[in-house]
Amino acid sequence: MARVGERGYVTAGTRLQLRPFIHWCVMPQGEHGSGRRMNIGEVRKDTPLGENPEVLPTGRWCSKPRRESAMNEESQRAGEQGGGRPEEGIGGLGRRVAGIDVGSKSHWACAPAGEGEGREVQVFGATTPELEKMGAGLRERKVESVALESTGVYWIPGHEVLEGQGLEVLLVDTRALARVPGRTKTDRRDCQWIQRLHSCGLLPGAFRPREEICMLRTLVRDRGNLVAEQGDGVRRMQKSLEQMNVRVHRAVAELTGATGMALVRAIVQGERDPRELAKLRDPRCHQSEAEIAEQLTGHWREDHLFSLGQSLKMYEAIQERMQDYDRAILARREGMEREEYRGEGPPELKNKGKAKTILRRGQAPLRQALYRVSGADLTAMDGIGVETVQAVTSE
Repeated sequence: MARVGERGYVTAGTRLQLRPFIHWCVMPQGEHGSGRRMNIGEVRKDTPLGENPEVLPTGRWCSKPRRESAMNEESQRAGEQGGGRPEEGIGGLGRRVAGIDVGSKSHWACAPAGEGEGREVQVFGATTPELEKMGAGLRERKVESVALESTGVYWIPGHEVLEGQGLEVLLVDTRALARVPGRTKTDRRDCQWIQRLHSCGLLPGAFRPREEICMLRTLVRDRGNLVAEQGDGVRRMQKSLEQMNVRVHRAVAELTGATGMALVRAIVQGERDPRELAKLRDPRCHQSEAEIAEQLTGHWREDHLFSLGQSLKMYEAIQERMQDYDRAILARREGMEREEYRGEGPPELKNKGKAKTILRRGQAPLRQALYRVSGADLTAMDGIGVETVQAVTSE
């Protein structure tokens, strides 16, 4: 007959068997409000673990969620000890401020009560009408400043809508302050915590330039992404030429120069004779036609030629988009010119090589616009080009 050993084994003759165990997930009473053990995966909908936006009434602000009315008094006291304790010891600065916990589908807002003392919480959707509704609700409560959590890119629409409605918006990073021991992390309590800290002046705001600079910054950053994508196209063209042993990079100094692009376009159009290709040499090229023709003899494979043509199309398409961005950026710069420098041009560069490079790249109009905006020719400094000045002044 089987019997249980001292160490928890079930012995049957000479064979040992493990005694079965029932696994439990033991949780504090204040976490689920039932006072009993809960199995793994078991979460009651009326507990803080099952908190969701539906616990708050839609269309109005609420100082207490519906789920708290279903909890007994003992579990409420335990829940307060587990992190729901109000911050009575922190004194505010007297300003009417709000805190918003930002999410991808919903935003939780905590603001002073419309009448009397205390705070109210309301959840809003992430759509534009919901954001406008949130801003109207904050203005009705005479909120002066709003602390907005910087979550991914989801804060950008809310920031722009609230700022457009005349509210002072403070973009904050609350990761360091969120790790406070003894405070349960939920969306509702996060917005209350942000509002409380903001009312005490403990949240430093992130730098965000004025609206016209933000719009210019978007154009400059997107153009920078196109520059990176254009570099990928150049590398693909270089790879296809290398695989066919057509050494254009040895024949000319730069593949994207006048001679290099003329050679690539002729190869894509069907020219294979190295002597005919060498005749496309630009007069400013240092290599002779004989030296260029020697490097352009290769074996022409259809797969590499097809890849070369596709890479060339991608490069030219990106080049057109970059020209569109250049025109839009220049128009923005012209609208930001200072009155005392309007119509004036920058002084002549002492570095003649840099001046020729700026003219060759077509950056002279942008250099003039940058001078009229800043009032100083930053390109006169060694190592500082037009693109560097544009990136710095757009941030």
